Amino acid sequence: MSFALRLVLSILVLLCLGSALRAQDRVTLSGTLRSGATGETLIGAAVTIEGTTTGVETNVNGNYALSVLPGTYRIQFSYLGFQTQTRELTLSSNTRLDIELLESSTTISEVVVESERNSFQERLSTPQMSMETLSSREAKLLPALFGEVDIIKTLQLKPGIQSGGEGSSGLFVRGGSSDQNLVLLDDALVYNPSHLFGFFSVFNPDAVRGVELYKGGFPAQFGGRLSSVLDVKLREGNRKEYDVSGGIGLIASRLTVEGPIKKDKSSFLVSGRRTYVDVFTRMINKAKEDDPDFSPIPDYYFYDFNAKATFELGPNDRIFLSGYYGRDFFTFADENFNFNFNWGNRVGSARWAHQFSPRFFVNTTFSASNYEYEIKNELDIFRFSLTSNISDLSLKSDFEYITSEKHHLRFGVAFTDHSFTVGRLEANSQDGSVNVNAGNNYRGQEYGVYVSDDWTFNPSLTASYGLRLSGFLNDGKNFLGLEPRAALSYRFNETLTLKGSYTRMFQYVHLVSNSGASLPTDIWYPSSPGVKPQRSDQVALGLTKLYKDTYLFSTEAYYKKMNRQLDLRDGAEIFGNNELEQEFVFGSGESYGQEFYVEKKEGKTTGWVGYTLSWTNRTFPDINEGRTFPTRFDRRHDLSVVAIHEWSKRISATATFVYGTGNAYSLPVQRFVYQDVPGEDYTIIPVYPDRNSFRLADYHRLDLGVVYKLRPKRGSSDLTFSVYNVYNRRNPYFVYFETLKDDESEQITGFVAKQVSLFPVIPSITYNFKF
Repeated sequence: MSFALRLVLSILVLLCLGSALRAQDRVTLSGTLRSGATGETLIGAAVTIEGTTTGVETNVNGNYALSVLPGTYRIQFSYLGFQTQTRELTLSSNTRLDIELLESSTTISEVVVESERNSFQERLSTPQMSMETLSSREAKLLPALFGEVDIIKTLQLKPGIQSGGEGSSGLFVRGGSSDQNLVLLDDALVYNPSHLFGFFSVFNPDAVRGVELYKGGFPAQFGGRLSSVLDVKLREGNRKEYDVSGGIGLIASRLTVEGPIKKDKSSFLVSGRRTYVDVFTRMINKAKEDDPDFSPIPDYYFYDFNAKATFELGPNDRIFLSGYYGRDFFTFADENFNFNFNWGNRVGSARWAHQFSPRFFVNTTFSASNYEYEIKNELDIFRFSLTSNISDLSLKSDFEYITSEKHHLRFGVAFTDHSFTVGRLEANSQDGSVNVNAGNNYRGQEYGVYVSDDWTFNPSLTASYGLRLSGFLNDGKNFLGLEPRAALSYRFNETLTLKGSYTRMFQYVHLVSNSGASLPTDIWYPSSPGVKPQRSDQVALGLTKLYKDTYLFSTEAYYKKMNRQLDLRDGAEIFGNNELEQEFVFGSGESYGQEFYVEKKEGKTTGWVGYTLSWTNRTFPDINEGRTFPTRFDRRHDLSVVAIHEWSKRISATATFVYGTGNAYSLPVQRFVYQDVPGEDYTIIPVYPDRNSFRLADYHRLDLGVVYKLRPKRGSSDLTFSVYNVYNRRNPYFVYFETLKDDESEQITGFVAKQVSLFPVIPSITYNFKF
């Protein structure tokens, strides 16, 4: 047994023994919090002793356990958007109390204001920092591109979380690249969380319960990525009655069906959506097929499907089954050419939640994930295909032990078996003269064991500390990573808290992406004797202030150092290359900045303002002659303003304004002409200065929306009107150079830069229903 593993196990034993001794002579109030309307469990609901800062949050199963001395207490049960309940209880022995909270009919009622305050108090009292939470209800209020609500796009409005550019749903968190985000859907890993080349995410808002995104201070149970954790939870479905909901928009429709399998004991939810732009493009192509000057429009659509079933086997056991399947299809064909590109994810998980005692829980999850894409091209006598694939089988157990009112212990183990198909190229001709089959397959095993403790020293001082031992085995090489985690919170008074954190993370699988291609060419590659794991160390310091129980102000400064960063050489060939590692270059990166955030959740007008000042750089000995350069997603200033105003119980108006420094870009500063043989065609060769030494124009945009609630005889429905890019700002997507020629001699006289923009002002309307 290695020293690191012995260290983790020793810490676990000492924490368990010490905390168990301190837990004597106390009693425990425990139970489950659910929605009174649907019976779904409430994750992250607050259970507090009235008039004190003592309290707990419900866990991933909706369970809570509050350890106190015997006595009489007034206990508050609250959750955002639900009516707060208060119970007076005399506790002389362990007591179980299950609570159902009723949803609020209006967001400005007194009970919900109390719930909002409690949510602010939770942010002040917990040592967890650098985390953003979002519910699908909040996301649905904001205006969206083509009227399609996107949870990831809403997260991009928070400080420290940037998009890759116009229309993109990719996440770039505190200087990390898009592959450095751990994306989980009901504990199963999602490798590509995007549809439509990154314009939309794969998460259907009708099926999503809520989202937590960690930018730093990562809890010890998470590992495998450097920059963020995006933890998405699906809804369980209504345990009391059947519901049908959905929406019809300009480019897509969605439908969700849910209800009890056995009333109050089990439930199901199925949800699907599909775009239908392809229906119209096919009609246009067919109508114009006899026009010799008409170029066919490419055919594109995507669909996805979510399903979940929940079974309550008894008071201490529950089973959760979740699944996701989604595909994107892009096709372009004419009489001589047939191009097909499709990609997608398949994800499934089975989780068993068991409660050993009122304060001891375990979740054991088996999951399977698959991401693949394939490009096919067929000509008259020749065809080829490019494929890439990664498949995972994972098993993990997460234990949770609330030893006393001062200690909340978590520990667990995880194992994942990875299978990689890397850059497979298959090409052949009808006459058999060409037959190529190249590429590689790999296997790798990733594992981890962790322990952490949340320690409340006193009402003012709390800490969260832990240790994770991770590893990866491939080709006879075993990598080990020791990942310490620590966070500290000091509460000066009821309204002011200072927090700090340190985190080390390792990443054992790497995304190799040819950014110069017109289509995404993503290849996941394992750590190997020639490709060491990536590592990051991040420190953060933040201050949180609550003003008049209405406004929450927070600011965080961070610094992150990243080692063993991977990139491709200029001109690298990634498909059909059996020596792909020779195309890699390695370097380091750093990111630092300051984030500011103000949020208001009380009253008719709510919303937030977020601003980030940051720097993100990379240094590669084999790139840019070893000089440090900014990444493309280095953005000096990033501002977002979100406002939601409730005009009446039926009408709400929303506005979103975003501003960001233009992305860093590489452009040639001059060109020279090369002619090998006199009289032959000459070659124009561009000359580039340092990488990413130019900036695109600054990005800014205003979106407006109105939600109008209808009055159906049963259920609820609304019309959502939105206008994307209200003042028609032509934001840059990319820049290219147009060649200028003399009209008579056809000689090249110069070059002029041209900007390509994607989206002008776009109005949209969506009909949403539930019955």
